[in-house]
Amino acid sequence: MDGYPQLAQTVLDTTRPRELAEFYRRLLGYSYRPGDEPPADGGPDEPDWLVLRDSAGVSRLAFQEVAELPETTWPRHEVPMQLHLDLTVPDVDELHRQRARAEALGARLLLDRHEDDEEPLFVFADPSGHPFCVFVSRPRGHV
Repeated sequence: MDGYPQLAQTVLDTTRPRELAEFYRRLLGYSYRPGDEPPADGGPDEPDWLVLRDSAGVSRLAFQEVAELPETTWPRHEVPMQLHLDLTVPDVDELHRQRARAEALGARLLLDRHEDDEEPLFVFADPSGHPFCVFVSRPRGHV
């Protein structure tokens, strides 16, 4: 691990998770994480979190539902592009070590959930204000 957190996946906020996931699934040739596929029976499909994996089964992109998301005006700066990174560490001790490193590098703590039994994590803002998460990886990954 060389003392650095590992990138788990890139998370995109969206008001329509399935639509955006389908776009990237088709564009990049990814597949859904087991359990995230559209319902085979055509039933209701209102996911609030979906994950796409590459051909090796590695999680690459996730889609998180938000109530509203202003469309970016890029390359103008009135509404910037929006996303966040998920970074993993192997245990709680390393989580705390990485918190200290992140803050020393200029990150600002937004959420402290390090005592969560299921998924200990910190959410930070980078120096530009973009959020990113550092969490303890579990064998099953981020679900």
